[in-house]
Amino acid sequence: MPDNKCLNCSEYKNCKDSFASWIFFIIGLVATVAVRVVTVLIHLDPIYAKIAWYIGVGGFFVFFVYKFKVSQARTQSIAGRGLVDKIRQQKKLTPEDYSLISSILCGLSSKKEKINYLFIFALSAAALLIAIYMDFIK
Repeated sequence: MPDNKCLNCSEYKNCKDSFASWIFFIIGLVATVAVRVVTVLIHLDPIYAKIAWYIGVGGFFVFFVYKFKVSQARTQSIAGRGLVDKIRQQKKLTPEDYSLISSILCGLSSKKEKINYLFIFALSAAALLIAIYMDFIK
């Protein structure tokens, strides 16, 4: 949803990112950087490469535990309200059903998600190019 529509949305409080979600987002970004710099650091000092690897893998572990919990909570909410069956059978939805669907859709259109994927893609491409250079060209 564009920002101006989201601000006027009755579900804005549900869509608004929590402080915890920002912390885990930052942990994910740090992990992404740490894992990608291992290739460079291995050529400079192996101990720094190991530290970066542990930070990266540990950060990903924490980040994905959080993402798994968020996904599980959504799944339980959907199952608890029987939304899949209601939608398949085209049954009447309650205001609470619409509220839940709205918050899920708003969460799926998070700008943080897009930034995270772009960051991972860009750093992975850079790490791949640097690794090819350092391992085969240099």
